[in-house]
Amino acid sequence: MSEPIRCAWCSDDPLYQAYHDTEWGVPVHDDPTLFEFLTLEGAQAGLSWLTILRKRENYRRAFDNFDIERIARYGERETQRLLADVGIVRNRLKIAATIGNARATLAVQAQYGSLDSFLWDFVDGKPIINHWRSLSEVPVSTPQSDAMSKALKRLGFKFVGSTICYAFMQAVGMVNDHTVDCFRYRAKPRRKVSKP
Repeated sequence: MSEPIRCAWCSDDPLYQAYHDTEWGVPVHDDPTLFEFLTLEGAQAGLSWLTILRKRENYRRAFDNFDIERIARYGERETQRLLADVGIVRNRLKIAATIGNARATLAVQAQYGSLDSFLWDFVDGKPIINHWRSLSEVPVSTPQSDAMSKALKRLGFKFVGSTICYAFMQAVGMVNDHTVDCFRYRAKPRRKVSKP
């Protein structure tokens, strides 16, 4: 049986392929998973996505399975614990951003009802379906990611530049950036995520 055609960025690493095949581009509408992806995309800054994927289970363990309310209560003791955790990216600014972003998320939930409704409003509540023929056509940012980045920064979020926001939008299915030759381009969106 021949291998399916995948987006050109997807290597032959089984973890990367599983992520591409079952998660990337599938719409996400629950706040903890959206927060998880915001955290992981921010953690990726300066690193490869595969590096972060390999650390993902460690992130879930270290950050209480992305329980937003618990993370928002983290103080110096938790920060020191995280800085000593070899399973995650031990960058003080990124760790502080995750804690601050959890607090900012609670404020968003209080004001807008959910992180989901706030973020999806940038694409009018439905995925943007693109028609890229090659990876070289895929942008690194768009007017929507620019607007999301500005809004999140205004609300106190960190590590949410426009490029990070666009990668986030791709990951959580706000845009379909599978190239048209990829077997996932027209597939029905099904997210298979195992959480502890």
